[in-house]
Amino acid sequence: MGAVGVFLIVCVVFLLNSVKVLREYERAVIFRLGRITPYRGPGIILIIPVVERFIRVDLRVVTLEIPPQDVITRDNVSVKVSAVLYFRVMDPSRAVVEVENYLFATLQLAQTTLRSVGGQTELDEILSQRDKVNARIQEIVDSQTEPWGIKVMLVEVKNIDLPQDMQRAIAAQAEAERVRRAKVIAAEGEFQAAKRLSEAAEIMSHSPITLQLRYLQTLAEIATEHNSTTVFPLPIDLLEPFRKLTNGAGNFSNPK
Repeated sequence: MGAVGVFLIVCVVFLLNSVKVLREYERAVIFRLGRITPYRGPGIILIIPVVERFIRVDLRVVTLEIPPQDVITRDNVSVKVSAVLYFRVMDPSRAVVEVENYLFATLQLAQTTLRSVGGQTELDEILSQRDKVNARIQEIVDSQTEPWGIKVMLVEVKNIDLPQDMQRAIAAQAEAERVRRAKVIAAEGEFQAAKRLSEAAEIMSHSPITLQLRYLQTLAEIATEHNSTTVFPLPIDLLEPFRKLTNGAGNFSNPK
């Protein structure tokens, strides 16, 4: 009985050590006597104690924060740039066999790539064209990690810390740009107003009565100001009918 009991206990311990449960997002990379075998999971798997050893690999998307990196841009501006990298393991076997620590290796590769791409880019491009910078970093890191069975999903530049003097220079540049736009808009408005006035003058030159009507309208506007005395010039054109009438009367009274 004693031997049977010991045997049963050994079998139970052996079975407990053999049965492993993997979640839906986990895979087990199996090494049998040091040689890799096809990965298993998810669900219940059996591991032969002593003979087999397994490593759990998470297949979920990993968020890897890239700490601020000192970057000297192509136009010789020193900035600190940080980013966030999203990737996932596509082939668990290669992620374990091809690289010692894929998390650490991916982080180091992302840091060096961020500095390299930043050094090939001007500051204005980093500030205004982040999408291109993100795509370039993602392309490089993804091509380098592909042999490790890793797929880089997304790279996003997070923060760009500028020196104080550069911040003041950018603020001054932005202010100058706003002033330039305001002057352009004002000049455009004056141009359009002058064009309309020119067209109106052209119309009035062909119809003198419109000039007189405009003159009377101006007098009416002045009268609404409640001025006690209003001095205005009298157009000669208004007196022309009276002058002709006077000349006609003079000629009638003194016939030759």
